[in-house]
Amino acid sequence: MLSHNQIWEALDRLAERHELTPSGLARRAGLDPTSFNKSKRLSADGRLRWPSTESIAKVLDATGASMEQFMAFMRADAGPSEQQARQQENAFQSQGGSIPLLGFAQAGAGGFFDDGGFPAGQGWDVVEFPAAPSQKAGVYALEVQGESMMPLYRDGDVLIVEPGAQVRRNDRVVVRTNEGEVMAKVLLRQSPRSIELLSLNPEHPNRTLELSDVAWIARIIWASQ
Repeated sequence: MLSHNQIWEALDRLAERHELTPSGLARRAGLDPTSFNKSKRLSADGRLRWPSTESIAKVLDATGASMEQFMAFMRADAGPSEQQARQQENAFQSQGGSIPLLGFAQAGAGGFFDDGGFPAGQGWDVVEFPAAPSQKAGVYALEVQGESMMPLYRDGDVLIVEPGAQVRRNDRVVVRTNEGEVMAKVLLRQSPRSIELLSLNPEHPNRTLELSDVAWIARIIWASQ
């Protein structure tokens, strides 16, 4: 019997075979770029999410792979994929009550996040979190720099972000675009194709982004103010 992990690993391996990220594989298949992100593989309440047969069919058609080749990627003894192994090696390991901390200015650079918007790589600082990290796996902190988020957030405030959490209308969120722009906004509306964002600072315009231009979106769950 095929497992949830085997099917997702097969998609990861197929992406690697074509030198693509999971997001790149989804784009090539004409799907929402976030369809195969790590954050989409579990629901907010922890239930397993499975890729649809339609999605798999589109991926096979886009890559020219056969079902037999796809099944071969699902060997029970295959072990972690190369990309997963690198992410496991580079993932930030928090200790005690600390979580990873990064400045907003640095967050737009490459190498600090995986495809799901979770912290990875080197260069993170640490900050104490007012709850055990085990209760909010994957949370991290971003330090506000400058006055672009006034009057709600000031320079030096620390925002605690939970990647993978379900976001709803009027949630305060952090969004990173595929171009590396990172912003904190209020989610006004999300459709299958785009998101509308309200600026925290009235001197800055609201934004509407195509979902295909969004690398990830994560919910702000706490702020030091």
